[in-house]
Amino acid sequence: MIKVIIADDEENVCQLIRGLIDWASLDMEIVGIAHNGVEALDKVEKLLPDLMITDIRMPGYDGLEMIRRATNIKQDLDFIIISGYHHFEYAQNAIKYGVSDYLLKPIRKEDFLASLNKMRDRYLKRTERLNNEEQLKKRLKNDVNKLRTGLFTERLLKKGMTTQDLTIEEVNESYHYAFQPGLFQVCAVKIDCGFEDEYNNTIQILEETIMRILNTQLKELCFDMEMDLDDSITYCVLNYGPENRKTVRKQIKAVFDELMVQKTSFEQHDFTISAGSVVEDVGELKESFRAARYAVGQRLIEGTGRLIEDVTVHKDPQRVDVLLAELNKTMGAAVEVLKKDAVLNCITGLKKQIETENLSGAEIFSLVKHVCEMYLLHLRNNQIQIQYGQEFYEKFCIHAARCSSIDRLFEYLSVMVGESMEVIIEEKEQADTRPIRVAKEYIQENFSKPITLEEVSGIVGFNPTYFSTLFKKETGNNFVNYLSEIRMNRAKELLRESNLTVAAICEQVGYSDLKNFTKGFTKSVGLKPNEYRKLYS
Repeated sequence: MIKVIIADDEENVCQLIRGLIDWASLDMEIVGIAHNGVEALDKVEKLLPDLMITDIRMPGYDGLEMIRRATNIKQDLDFIIISGYHHFEYAQNAIKYGVSDYLLKPIRKEDFLASLNKMRDRYLKRTERLNNEEQLKKRLKNDVNKLRTGLFTERLLKKGMTTQDLTIEEVNESYHYAFQPGLFQVCAVKIDCGFEDEYNNTIQILEETIMRILNTQLKELCFDMEMDLDDSITYCVLNYGPENRKTVRKQIKAVFDELMVQKTSFEQHDFTISAGSVVEDVGELKESFRAARYAVGQRLIEGTGRLIEDVTVHKDPQRVDVLLAELNKTMGAAVEVLKKDAVLNCITGLKKQIETENLSGAEIFSLVKHVCEMYLLHLRNNQIQIQYGQEFYEKFCIHAARCSSIDRLFEYLSVMVGESMEVIIEEKEQADTRPIRVAKEYIQENFSKPITLEEVSGIVGFNPTYFSTLFKKETGNNFVNYLSEIRMNRAKELLRESNLTVAAICEQVGYSDLKNFTKGFTKSVGLKPNEYRKLYS
């Protein structure tokens, strides 16, 4: 049995949770109930549960602190947070601590049951306690899921593929659907959370919540439905009877209303629902998908937090090509000379330009991805290395897709390009100054020898004239003066700290003529060597 602890400071909530579910049917047993964080931790230590269902705010330790401490006691302990506390930071922090699911009060039985089943699957997988029958069922379910997902991966999401050749019978046979004659539609739910990495962990939990909401609101109205995840977009294929058309639209709006409730806990996240065209032939499903995906892109223009439907797909590839061609010239010149501000000005100029164009959201997003590719191409053409070039582009595409507006999209592009250029410029400056660093190290190690400009320039691979110019530019001193300064500093050190004669010191610091050494020392320090020594005797 899976051992469960319930932790909530309200007794009636604890009893509601206890009585809402047939725990035995899930192979679960409630082994303890706690009403504050201290009591909950005590029960974790004594009972070692597998799952804790807890409020996010309680007396003693609040939910987050209790979760952190409980995880230290039992690392594989799973958590479901059930709370009416609508605040993003709490939800975000809970997910960081490893909370597996997050439900809002009032608790709905079907949502709670779905979450518990997920926890049960996690537990069985973790403990490898699936019996033969369960393993067979799970394999069959996985195989069916793969087949059904194939409609998305092989037809809808794949470029160049259509559904025009498909019939209901072929879809049902090839992809294990139960479609019937009627209406077909694709809708999509888009999560936007900005390009910052800190939001990565919340995407998965929100996607699971979205799928649960879609199932609850739409499944009973459909002959069949299926969902698929594409990063921050949840696509849903619906097949329903004509008599349910208005009701389905009403329920799609109900899905949106429930997402707005979720937003109270995930304030930094924005939700948009798009509804593709309703078609009567399964062969037209790709057109409904294209309309839904196009509508998702339109949120960049119309704004998030809304249902976008009945859009007319508009594309102007020639205008996009013209904009890219114009940018290519100016960006290429700026990248070649590594002028970061000039490159960023190119991006800012493009943003101002598209504000006057009649481009769709999808075209703008595609345009920005092409700009990122263009930047990387110019780097390669100029033999400028960028670390993790392919990963750079992949990361950009993933995080750019989570931007909720044109402003945020271009901000992210500028951040990525600007930060990479700073690294490139710094590395180039280090590469340019490396010969000077090598020369200075050689001088410092060999100043006692009769070294010359020609000798040192040969060691770093430059001709004497160029080396002399570069040396003065980087150090602010010419070669002869720098060598003299190194020698005189060592001479002062020996005069202060040793009993060597001036003649011996003269020889040790690289001078062969005592008269020249004394003259140079006096000019540098303002005192003759013996006078300088007397100051420290």
